[in-house]
Parts: sequence; structure tokens; C-alpha cells
Amino acid sequence: MESTANISVLLIYTLAILLTISAIIIIYLILRLKKEAEQNRQFIQKSKETDSRKENFELETIKSKLNPHLFKNVLNSIQSHAYQSYYALDKLSNVLDYILYESDCEYVSLQEETDFALSLIEINRLKVSPLFDLRIKNKIDKDDSLFDEKLVAPLITIDLIENAFKHADIQNQDAFISIVFDLNETTFSLTVTNKISANPTLKKEKSGFGKDNLRKRLALVYHENYSLEHKRENDIYIAHLKINLLEHKAKMSSAG
Repeated sequence: MESTANISVLLIYTLAILLTISAIIIIYLILRLKKEAEQNRQFIQKSKETDSRKENFELETIKSKLNPHLFKNVLNSIQSHAYQSYYALDKLSNVLDYILYESDCEYVSLQEETDFALSLIEINRLKVSPLFDLRIKNKIDKDDSLFDEKLVAPLITIDLIENAFKHADIQNQDAFISIVFDLNETTFSLTVTNKISANPTLKKEKSGFGKDNLRKRLALVYHENYSLEHKRENDIYIAHLKINLLEHKAKMSSAG
């Protein structure tokens, strides 16, 4: 009886924490959207805009859609698995810190972005069975000179990762998700592979949102110094992102 009572108290305490976090996030989103609406209104009033201002506006518009979308997915993962919430809350704290304090930066380091991505993966892990074949490989050499330089657009990795969890055929015993991070002296790459369902997925959101916005954001930030490929081989879906960080760094230096 005492053990059952302790579990009940623990569950109530966990749910209380989740409700508090949800309230904080909702308040943050409301304030942020109000702020961005005012910024957009002031921006539109200016009749003459330079190309760089237009690009910045487009990037902010994409990010303003991206953050609430990410919050929603993170909360759905955690709230549906309250019994694992103590572990998840630690990862959630890392993700929220990154979104709140780093996502407004023009660039972050590859270390910061990959740390965020790995925390996000652990939160998404709650969606699948403990026996699910989730393969994570980080092949980045932390001694690489580009690892700590602020050359990476924040949140650039999340669309490929979240799409894999969203569309993976997690009920199939042969299902898997593979996520590989790599850095080969000049180029950062992210390869995400997953087995997809043979049945059409119920589309709760606009299917083109993540893919279209990712490509647009990459083009605005990195211009020709990136490639993004999506391909399907039977029931296997592969997404491959490459960003030439060294070339981008050189262009940033010449422009500055």
C-alpha cells in the first residue's frame, strides 16, 4: 500500500510539474507572438527595404512558425509518457534553454546544435518502444577547428529528425531510425534514414511545412554552400543534409 501511495504521489507531482511547464511555455509563446506581430507591423511600414533586411524578415518568419511547432511536438512526447518524465524533464530543460536563449542568435556552434539535437532525440525516444531500433551515431571530431565556431543556423537539424519519428513505421518489427552526424574538416552532414509505413500517414499537419521551410532557410543562410537531398528506396526514406561550413566561413569573412 505504501509503495502504491508513493507512486501516486510521484505521478501527481510529475503531472503538476508538466502543467507548470506547459503554462510557462504558453505564456512565453503568447508574449513572443505579440512581440513578433508588432515587429512585423513596424517592418511592413517601412517602404524601402534592402535585400538583407528582406532575408532577415523571412528567416524570422520561418523561426516564429518553427518554435511553437517544436514546443507542441516536445510536449506531446512528454505528456503522453508521464511515468518517464523525470528523465524527460532534464532533456526538456536543455531543449527549452536552447530555444529560448540560442534560437534568436544568427549562428551557434556545431557543438551547441548537436547537443540540442541529441536532447531532442532522447525526448522523441519516448514515442517508441524500448525495443525500437534507434541508431544514433555521432562521428564528429570534437577537436576539429570548426566544431566550436559559430557557423550553424540554430534549429537547422530538427526538421529531418522530427520527420523521421513522425513518419517511421514504428509498429513494424523491422522498423528503424538511423541518425548520423558527421564533420569531415570542411562539411557538416546529417543523414537520417527510417523505414516508412506502407499505409498513408494521417496528416495532422501540413506535410510540406517542415521540408519547404528548411530548404528556404538553408538557401537564405548558406546560399550555394549546402545541399539537401530526399530519396525513397522501396520502404526506406533517406534525408541527407550537407553544409560546407569552411566555405561559408570564408564568405562571412570576406563580407565582413
